[in-house]
Amino acid sequence: MNISTGGAFSDLDRPPLRPVALRKALLVPGGLWTELRIVQETGSTNADVAAAARDGAPEGLIIVAESQSAGRGRLDRQWQSPPRAGLALSVLLRPAVSPRRLGWLPLLAGVALAESVRRVARIDAYLKWPNDLLLPGDRKTAGILAEAADGAVVVGIGLNVTLHENELPRPDATSLVLGGAVSTDRDPLLRALLRALADWYSRFAEHGGDPEASGLREAYIFHCGTIGRRVSVDLPSGEVLEGLASGVDGDGRLQVTDRFQTVRPVAAGDVVHARLDPTV
Repeated sequence: MNISTGGAFSDLDRPPLRPVALRKALLVPGGLWTELRIVQETGSTNADVAAAARDGAPEGLIIVAESQSAGRGRLDRQWQSPPRAGLALSVLLRPAVSPRRLGWLPLLAGVALAESVRRVARIDAYLKWPNDLLLPGDRKTAGILAEAADGAVVVGIGLNVTLHENELPRPDATSLVLGGAVSTDRDPLLRALLRALADWYSRFAEHGGDPEASGLREAYIFHCGTIGRRVSVDLPSGEVLEGLASGVDGDGRLQVTDRFQTVRPVAAGDVVHARLDPTV
């Protein structure tokens, strides 16, 4: 039930984030995160962090918005939600790894997101390649968008936390509260997400971006619900590739085994999972 308070926020189920406590927990000496900005509203946190990158901001900047008016997902899809109903954040990374390894960064963020949602919300979340977070029934609760910005990488994450059914942006979307999450407190969710992201990024960087040596590829495969499913992939060329999603290669590309038993690597494409047969 929504109860008007007449104050700074009108829904007791959606309190604001607590910046002082979050900074104390996350901005630790020697850690990845160097600055945390929490803003009430912005167009896009990715655009804000990209602008900071162009101005020379160091690695480790985090911008979190209580409300986004122009959030974007992959393929320029809109990603919006009511104020304080989710997490909308972007981080600035400056990885000293080979450019061919940068494609792993959104997948790395996906692993961190899946781990933190499972740990805090205690809900069975899994990844759809390359970087959507789904709940049972293949309903999307989060998306990730990574973009290059003046030699840096901006990673944006949007997570639906307390959206009600009538607030969802599309029929296949959901939120943690609708999925039966044990906790929907955004503060511990944000802390867990950023700590997991920093941990995986540290491992990734220490191993020169090697997804095998860092354990990232193994972790991604563990959390990926696409692998082992029949899929159709809308490729940038206009071709529709159908087959079995059989793995993820060393470059983070989805491996699809087609009807001729040829394994085809997919670097970019819109993946649709085949509907699972509930009788099987």
